[in-house]
Amino acid sequence: MAKRSVKRRLKAGEFNSKHYESEEAKIQSLFPGTHWSPDDKEPMRDQRFVKKVKPRSLGQERLMKAIDEKNLVLALGPAGTGKTYLAVAKAVEALEAGKVSRIVLSRPAVEAGESIGFLPGAMEEKLAPYLRPLYDALADRLSPKKLKAMMAEGVIEIAPIGYMRGRTLNNAFVVVDEAQNCTYGQLKMLLTRLGWNSTMVVTGDPAQSDLLPEMSGLATIADKMDELEDVRVSRLESKDIVRHPLVATMLTVL
Repeated sequence: MAKRSVKRRLKAGEFNSKHYESEEAKIQSLFPGTHWSPDDKEPMRDQRFVKKVKPRSLGQERLMKAIDEKNLVLALGPAGTGKTYLAVAKAVEALEAGKVSRIVLSRPAVEAGESIGFLPGAMEEKLAPYLRPLYDALADRLSPKKLKAMMAEGVIEIAPIGYMRGRTLNNAFVVVDEAQNCTYGQLKMLLTRLGWNSTMVVTGDPAQSDLLPEMSGLATIADKMDELEDVRVSRLESKDIVRHPLVATMLTVL
């Protein structure tokens, strides 16, 4: 009944722009009652596919430049600095430009202190809850139909960290997310999967590991990679956070 009601309203033109005072009136504010935006220079936008991603801080600008220049980039920083989003955006950009032939997404399936129990379905369905942040970033750059088709064809591949051993990833853009939940051995294995004409971006926040402090290998790997000239370790700070201003404030006391 509700669907038919919406269809009738659509035919009647109730949702047409002429019923709004302005184009801005059609856009719902993320925080009603406020005029806050991640970037005061850029007004609120409606949730459509983003064709071009612009850095919102100096740290993000350095990260995007590093991804363009280096084949291996480690992006470390607190929550909300855009590490994952920028990595996925650059991956889609490289794929659409023909620089790579596929995107490989990998993320450790580590539960954050709460067990969600047995998950039915195929491998992709079991991993879906863990890979939701990556899907969200992809959905902001690709239409649902295009995203579904690319995943069905293997152009966008979901690769669990446990199944990466022994592989060589040629002509691919690899994004390893939540790397703070990987051990030193896992990260060493992942970094050595890099093949010809490939780019790998490893993102994570060493301060938010769900493993025991001595088990996470991200900080150790980043310190060692700092010594290599052909690898870029990009360290984002609280001033690079583009979520609600309270996030940056909270991280100073949490």
